[in-house]
Amino acid sequence: MSAPPELQATFAAAVADSKQLPERPDNLTLLKIYALYKQATEGDVRGERPGFTDFVARAKFDAWAALAGTCADTARQDYIDLIESLK
Repeated sequence: MSAPPELQATFAAAVADSKQLPERPDNLTLLKIYALYKQATEGDVRGERPGFTDFVARAKFDAWAALAGTCADTARQDYIDLIESLK
């Protein structure tokens, strides 16, 4: 099932906007942006959790895994709302 066209368009615009924010978000916010994007575009996280020596990959994996079960449209809307709040 694909997202309504208007949600897809707004999500695509938010993705573009995320690359031009007035200031760089803090790391926790960046993880949330990453996780919402991955959940919206790929669904639930798959694969092995990275080892404890790969801090960045492990943090990204955990942030995405925390959204397991969130439907893609909800993740898209949450992503849009988050990017709007950072403008």
